[in-house]
Amino acid sequence: MVVADAGALDIAVLLPCYNEAGTIAAVVRGFREALPDARIYVYDNNSVDGTALQAMLAGATVVRERRQGKGNVVRRMFADIEADVYLMADGDGTYSPDDAEDLIRTLLTERADMVVGTRRGVHADAGRQGHAIGNRLFNRLYRMIFGSDFTDIFSGYRAFSRRFVKSFPAVSAGFEIETEMSVHASRLKLPVSELELDYGRRPEGSHSKLSTFKDGAKILWMFAMLMKETRPFAFFGALSVAFMATSTVFMTPVLLEYFATGLVNRQPTWVLSMALMMISFMMFTAGTILDSVARGRAEQMRIHYMSLPVGRLRPAAAAEPVADETVRAA
Repeated sequence: MVVADAGALDIAVLLPCYNEAGTIAAVVRGFREALPDARIYVYDNNSVDGTALQAMLAGATVVRERRQGKGNVVRRMFADIEADVYLMADGDGTYSPDDAEDLIRTLLTERADMVVGTRRGVHADAGRQGHAIGNRLFNRLYRMIFGSDFTDIFSGYRAFSRRFVKSFPAVSAGFEIETEMSVHASRLKLPVSELELDYGRRPEGSHSKLSTFKDGAKILWMFAMLMKETRPFAFFGALSVAFMATSTVFMTPVLLEYFATGLVNRQPTWVLSMALMMISFMMFTAGTILDSVARGRAEQMRIHYMSLPVGRLRPAAAAEPVADETVRAA
């Protein structure tokens, strides 16, 4: 069914790459076989091992992005390329091109704006236990802060509608970009879906570019920044409670002494506790005001999303055969 629909759709396969010369040619050929009518783009992020040449020889359109980091590459890809359906994967061979049709089918039949290929067996992640633990912790943290729309926020195998791609701001520079995509969809309450897929091991000689602690810290910082931007009342409210609790700790012995003796002998401690209490009130006020601002920004982003043309994605869906025939006849 998707094969017939895909013929009427402009599909772009996006492959961000950094030093994947050993795998990129096979990945490009795999997507060429799986989606014969799709355009395949490899965005080379300053590779030094011949990745660009191997991709070009395999038949992909190669573009170089000089700003280092996956987020910079994704931002460039989304800005450059016009299509009805976008399919993004990695160039390391861990995602099977044979699953591309299922992702696109799900995008069409469920009328979603993003379909995430959740990774079955991701906790094996090339034998790196730190990655497996980090995946579990960050996914749980995401669900606590932003909602339960996603179970694998770090998957790099995704299908997008044009509306999603052209409304996504993409401010991240590195591997945090997948988290930002997920938050964007949750924030605007976009229709999304997940599809569980097999996750392969890297072939011999291919190595992960992720640093367990360095990239983990970046992702944690991104969580904090996205929470500040999208849920400011919760963010500043938590800070307000923290400052109020600290103020209470310093204030309590001074008050007890005052009620017992009528004297305040520890003036600096009292001044500090009052300062912390004032900061707590300021944080609460800031959170209340910024919550209204964030709501307004979300409404504007939603309006922008709604103003983007749907293209041929919706009429091509099987749910509206009459509309589909009308479009074909036109």
